Parts: sequence; structure tokens; C-alpha cells
Amino acid sequence: MILHLGYEELTALRDGAVLALAQESPSNNPSSHGPVTVRSRLLALVPDLGGDVGIETLREQSEWADAFGLIVECLRREMEVAVAATHPADEDAVASYFGFAHAYSALDRLHRMGRQMEAMIEVLSGDTLIELNAAEFVFPD
Repeated sequence: MILHLGYEELTALRDGAVLALAQESPSNNPSSHGPVTVRSRLLALVPDLGGDVGIETLREQSEWADAFGLIVECLRREMEVAVAATHPADEDAVASYFGFAHAYSALDRLHRMGRQMEAMIEVLSGDTLIELNAAEFVFPD
């Protein structure tokens, strides 16, 4: 399946990823050490944020959703800081709102894609979703 991302969404997601990686660096957050963290997923996925994203499995969708979630939360914090530090109509506050809103919109579509993938797996397998299907059931583009 393909997650279509507009220019503004891609820009917001890339900017948010850079910000999230800087704020969530191991030196800033000792608890982020671990074999599989959202940070490591984000690092692995950022190079693919150059256009529309092809997602083949529900597990991939989940990894993207975790990464986008981290980005959205980081952009939300930045927006709140910008609004509190200036004024809601200040140029920086407005720009941070739109960055957050574009990333949030992409995350919402990604969540809806995941629900559609889950439903398709359940319909085609005739059973409830199991972890094995999440990794092995491939959705062509």
C-alpha cells in the first residue's frame, strides 16, 4: 500500500524528525538505550521520507506509525512552546502550528491505513489478526 504525502507533510515530517532525533538523543535521554527503540526506527525510516511511502506489511505500518507519533509529539511540544513564548498569531507560532498539523494529518492517514490493513488480513485469512500475519501478510503497491 502507498501512503501519499504532500510537500508540506514531507517537509513537516523531515523537520520534525530532525528535531525529534536531536531531542531524543541517547545523551539527552539515557532511557532510550535498548535493542529496538522508536528512535532507532525513526533513524532507519527518515531516509525514506523523500516522497510517497510504500508499506508492504502491517508490521511496517506499525513502525512508521511509531516514528510518525514521535515526530508529531515533538512538533506538538514545539508548537506549545512557540505559542507560549510569543503570541498565538506570531509568525513562528503559526508556522509551528502548520508543521504540527501537517504531520498530524499524515499520522492520522497512516493509522487509518493500518485499520484497513487489519481488516483486510482478517477478511482474507478468515481469522482474527495474529502477530504472524502482521509480519508475513504482504500488501502489494
